[in-house]
Amino acid sequence: MPEKVVIIGSGPAGWTAAIYAARANLQPIVFEGAITEENRIKGTLPLGQLALTTEVENFPGFPSASLHNFLETALPEDRRPFWVLDKKSQPGHGITGPELMDLMRQQALNFGTRIITDDITHVDFSKKPFRITSLEGNTIEALSVIISTGARANYLGLPSEDNFKNRGVSACAVCDGALPRFRNKPIVVVGGGDSALEEASYLSKFASVVYLVHRRDKLRASKIMQDRALGNPKIKPCWNSAVEEVLGNDKDGVTAVKLKNLVTGKFEELTASGMFLGIGHTPNTDFLKGQLELDDKGYIVWQKPARTNTSV
Repeated sequence: MPEKVVIIGSGPAGWTAAIYAARANLQPIVFEGAITEENRIKGTLPLGQLALTTEVENFPGFPSASLHNFLETALPEDRRPFWVLDKKSQPGHGITGPELMDLMRQQALNFGTRIITDDITHVDFSKKPFRITSLEGNTIEALSVIISTGARANYLGLPSEDNFKNRGVSACAVCDGALPRFRNKPIVVVGGGDSALEEASYLSKFASVVYLVHRRDKLRASKIMQDRALGNPKIKPCWNSAVEEVLGNDKDGVTAVKLKNLVTGKFEELTASGMFLGIGHTPNTDFLKGQLELDDKGYIVWQKPARTNTSV
């Protein structure tokens, strides 16, 4: 018999859908993605992009300030007796991305969600029940399919960049930033948005200096992220600059990054043990081509009111 609900993807959206579907007794299946080296390099391992971050400050319910002071100011007085707290102010800890995603996954499991650790490579939405085929070659039928595959990090597309992937070039500071090759050495981060600045701030814990390479003379990131990064003495902006080439050798991996100043046209080589990318994302929708309407960037086109078009 066809499955009632199949969910493809294991980020916050996927687990939220699974929790609701499981509580409604729909016995959902979640394809959380395969654990492969290719997925690790692309940043598409199970649990989504949030599992590749450090502290999560903007998810409700996990204060990172003093927990005691937070409860005193945020909770009504009649609620405070339910909390057993020392009179002294105790430090709270917030939550990290991997912790949050593990909690979501476990919550879905607790309500009876079935989880398959595999990628989906093909779907047939031309008729019901829908047919879904996995990387391992298994095919199942489903009455409803929820797509929550998210997006993966973009790379520059330079040949020299490809040569040093996993040898100094990365799009995941949390995955790779603490490796010995980067400790107490200069590192380059490319980008000007929140992702790039978060990467730079995290890497500053390990690197001797972090060069932040941005094509413009202003950052696109939120003000709080800009203030943190530009106020960090270990982060050095390289304005109006683009990466021309990643330099290195087979033995050491990345040893330098060649920049071009887009205003003066001059070139500069920065000694660096690695280069981290923070330049946006591409949706993980390749398997949907020909089945759902996608825009020119690969994102699913929604039809009003918030309904995705199929051929059924």
